[in-house]
Amino acid sequence: MLNMIFHGHACWEFDDGTHRVLVDPFLSDNPQADVGPDAFERLDAIVVTHGHFDHLADGPEIAKATDAVVVSNFEIAGWFEKRGCRAHPMHIGGARDFPFGRVKFTIAHHGSTGPEGEALGNPMGAVLTMGGKTVYHAGDTGLFLDMKLIAEMDGPLDAALLPIGDNFTMGVRDAAKAAEFLKAGVTIPMHYDTFPPIEVDAADFVARVQAAGGRAEIVSPGGVRAL
Repeated sequence: MLNMIFHGHACWEFDDGTHRVLVDPFLSDNPQADVGPDAFERLDAIVVTHGHFDHLADGPEIAKATDAVVVSNFEIAGWFEKRGCRAHPMHIGGARDFPFGRVKFTIAHHGSTGPEGEALGNPMGAVLTMGGKTVYHAGDTGLFLDMKLIAEMDGPLDAALLPIGDNFTMGVRDAAKAAEFLKAGVTIPMHYDTFPPIEVDAADFVARVQAAGGRAEIVSPGGVRAL
């Protein structure tokens, strides 16, 4: 079994009862966040999809407090190491088995500059296999046809976590098409309503996915979705 805990925006925690992994830690300045960076006493890893502040801002503090290994692209891993964190560098298309599970990075169409404008490699999505379940966290991205390959090569997916906020990422309509491509057991929207430019109707997304024969659910910050 795998519990997915939503901490707002694109930050998710995965807990299989033995291991815990955090993805895209953005809490301190996140108006949706249900917890702060001091809420984590134990983590096995922190997975970071790209360098934007709203995906890694609290990463160094949490990584050092928990001794979690940061798993990301080569450039972001180096950025964390310079800040005294343990890190394991990977890149798009690569996969690796860790004690907590398996991580594979996929393409994403977005940017990846750091909080001070640093060039931090390419943005990524992540396929996480843990607790006998496989979850695709799309990171920040627009719609792309190769999502069909993610479903084919890395599926079947138990869950897909997709940005729907528009403006910086896919909007509701494109994300619903992404859900068709991915064919996950359940699709959950993220990266919306945090700031005014990304305010959208998540219920519209759910309705579109279900009208196309899929399954989608809204998980509010602090909510837990078991797989």
